[in-house]
Amino acid sequence: MTLKIYNSLSRKKEVFKPVEEGKVKMYVCGMTVYSDAHIGHARTYYAFDMIRRYLEYKGYSVKYVQNITDVDDKIINAANKEGVDALEYSKRFADICLNDLDRLGIRRADFYPKASETINEMIDLTQRIIKNGYGYEVDGDVYFSVEQFPDYGKLSGQKLENLMEGARVCSTDKKRNPFDFALWKKVKPGEPSWQSPWGEGRPGWHIECSAMSEKNLGLPFDIHGGGMDLRFPHHENEIAQAEAATGKEFAKIWMHIGLLTVEGEKMSKSIGNIVNIKDLIKKWDPEIIRLFFASAHYRSPPDFSETALKNTQKGLVRLYRLKEKLEDISKDSKDEINPEILNEEDTKYYDEINKFKEDFEKAMDDDFNTPQAIAIIFEFINKSNKYLEENQNKELCNYSLKVLTKLALILTLFQPKKDEEKDENNQELSKQLERIIQEDGKKQNGKNVEEKLDLILKIRQEARANKDWDKADKIRDDLEKLGFEIQDTDKGPVWRKIKK
Repeated sequence: MTLKIYNSLSRKKEVFKPVEEGKVKMYVCGMTVYSDAHIGHARTYYAFDMIRRYLEYKGYSVKYVQNITDVDDKIINAANKEGVDALEYSKRFADICLNDLDRLGIRRADFYPKASETINEMIDLTQRIIKNGYGYEVDGDVYFSVEQFPDYGKLSGQKLENLMEGARVCSTDKKRNPFDFALWKKVKPGEPSWQSPWGEGRPGWHIECSAMSEKNLGLPFDIHGGGMDLRFPHHENEIAQAEAATGKEFAKIWMHIGLLTVEGEKMSKSIGNIVNIKDLIKKWDPEIIRLFFASAHYRSPPDFSETALKNTQKGLVRLYRLKEKLEDISKDSKDEINPEILNEEDTKYYDEINKFKEDFEKAMDDDFNTPQAIAIIFEFINKSNKYLEENQNKELCNYSLKVLTKLALILTLFQPKKDEEKDENNQELSKQLERIIQEDGKKQNGKNVEEKLDLILKIRQEARANKDWDKADKIRDDLEKLGFEIQDTDKGPVWRKIKK
């Protein structure tokens, strides 16, 4: 099977052929760190985490670079309001934002170059642009001349002559053309600054990504990505800068992530509907959020809502139920399976497992079609449950579990939780379970979480035996709020962990 990726530059799906065989070099525009990370950030970086994981699954060695913009107007304004140094301010929020993405279960990039640490490279790139006739300096400011770059607009499809129609030119503007953009900015009071051939100042925003990607990946590299909102002018300007300075192709494939909406509305401060990651994960398990992201194709605009997360949660519960069944059955099984000795029903399921894997890969090879991949997973859940009604071959279930887990991990599911997260969660859960037990007047005697849950099941059974239905229902409801469900089986009630 051949991987095809939609290239925003060519506006079509292309067979993926890396510049260097077996290796993928990927650059993704990172955060401007002046406030908390929100679900729009999470949407983008989830998508590229998933893309990186599938490329690795395909056998590629991936070098993933994601910049951090720590010198910017928004950062400077926010730092000045607090009366602190802009670089110290941005360092604090860089740590906060990356830690929030960690807690959401999004794997970090390999490198996080910062704008403040790449000043020399940006100055060098600007000098090459000027030398090649694409840039000019006016009173300490340096601009890129878009009219000198014939291919300007090739990514976004914007025509310079159309952009210029009706454009307003301020008489005090230093630019020769209203669409020329800053490569270097003359220092202003209250701003961080560095020495340059044009005097003291700081870099423009667009120049940093061109400089960082060239420094860390070389040109051309394989994939450049970011949110759909960066396509113009940021990515358009990146191409112009890099190719004007080097005479080389910048990036082979451009990938853009669809912008997330919140209950049908564009997310913005003016509307007041920005959802920060740190607040969201207080209420919802990060795995539910990640599966929600995967449920929409990376190029489409998913609509975030509580209802959408609740529906996602139901699906995740079904997925975990199959995983738990396969784990229970395959205990003490042999690692290898011999297809030649399977009976008819086992052989049929063995073929279903392999078809599941093949269909999943086919969906992902089609421009990382995660909605189709998820549909294939749930179809496999149905077929597995049907098989498990009357068949329980240990080795076959172990094989099924391995395939399911490996494919789910591509979508970032089934990630092992960090020890500190487990400890924190268990301590809080233990307290809540103690409260339920104490409400019945029983002592919990320092039991662990599993034993406390078993005791609560016995309390509920006693309530049912005494026909105290209100109490039994309350216990069930209390456990569901804590992320557990009660299932009645032939051997009696059992509790199962659900995603909350």
